[in-house]
Amino acid sequence: MEDAGTDAGTGARDRDAEGRARSARPRDGLGRPLPYGAHGVERQPEGVVRAPRETVGEAQALLDAGKPFHAHEVFEDAWKSGPEEERTLWRGLAQLAVGLTHAARGNVTGGARLLRRGAGAVEEWAAGSGVRRPHGMDVEGLARWARELAGRVESGGGSVDAGAEAPRLRGTA
Repeated sequence: MEDAGTDAGTGARDRDAEGRARSARPRDGLGRPLPYGAHGVERQPEGVVRAPRETVGEAQALLDAGKPFHAHEVFEDAWKSGPEEERTLWRGLAQLAVGLTHAARGNVTGGARLLRRGAGAVEEWAAGSGVRRPHGMDVEGLARWARELAGRVESGGGSVDAGAEAPRLRGTA
C-alpha cells in the first residue's frame, strides 16, 4: 500500500522546500485526495500572512464556493501567523471549517464533533477577550450556526451541501 505522501509512479515522497513531507496529489473541492494525474481543485498557498479582514474575506469567499477545506487553510495561516492573543479564535474558526468539511463528506461523528469544538473555542475566546465582533465577525452567530448544523447532521441529515450550509462570518447584516 502506498503512503499518502508517496507518488505511486516513482515511489518518492513528496516534499516541500524545507524537506517536510507534503502530498502533491490533486484534491477535490472538499480536500479529498484524488489519483495522481487527475484534475483537482487548486490548493490554497500555505503560510500566507494576511490582515485579519483579508483572512475573513478570503475565507468567506471559499466557504460560499463550497470549499470549507480551503477556508480552513486560510484560517490556519491566521492561527499560525497572527498574534498569540488571537490564536484560540483562529483555531476555532479553522475547526468550524473542518467540521463543515467532514459534514459535507458524510462523516457525521467527525463533523459534529469539530463543529462543536470550534463553537466552544470561538465562544471561549470571545468570553476571555471581551470582544464580541472580532474583525467584524459574528462569533455568537457562528457558534449558534455550528451547534445547529451539528445537531442536524447527527439526527440523520447525512452529508450536507458545503456551499449551501456555509456560515456568514460577519452575520446576516
